[in-house]
Amino acid sequence: MVTLLQRVWRHWLASLQPARRQLPPAALAQIEAEIRAAEEAHEGEIRVVIETSLSLSQLHQGLPARARALQLFASLGVWDTEHNNGVLIYILLADRSVEIIADRAIAQRIAEAEWASLCAEIAAHCGRGELAAACCMAVRSVGQRLARLYPARGGDGNELPNQPILL
Repeated sequence: MVTLLQRVWRHWLASLQPARRQLPPAALAQIEAEIRAAEEAHEGEIRVVIETSLSLSQLHQGLPARARALQLFASLGVWDTEHNNGVLIYILLADRSVEIIADRAIAQRIAEAEWASLCAEIAAHCGRGELAAACCMAVRSVGQRLARLYPARGGDGNELPNQPILL
């Protein structure tokens, strides 16, 4: 079990190497292109958020990565798509944690175990220092699942921005 002090220390250390340093503009453009390409094959919306570390207040509250992902899912409006088929891919670097939050239409059709397996695969790539590759693989994998469930019908607009968010 990780103590609060250990977690604070880990988050402080992570803040010395923020996501902005790990993902240069070319990598961010590559992730954005992957999102755009994936969304051409389905009606869903994909958002990617990479957060370096949590604040002291969040750490003191014991905020887990899943709860933080749910906060961002709501605040970024990923839940507010026309067909309720938005997906948030959230990576918390300090905790080496990956969460996928799917809107209700998708959650009814894809088992939580399938998402958990994909999260473990993404985390493994991140653990090897392959953050950009992990994000691109995550977007492709989520996109394939969405294309199976919600194939593009044409005329669907892009409801959410494609740029990855770095916090």
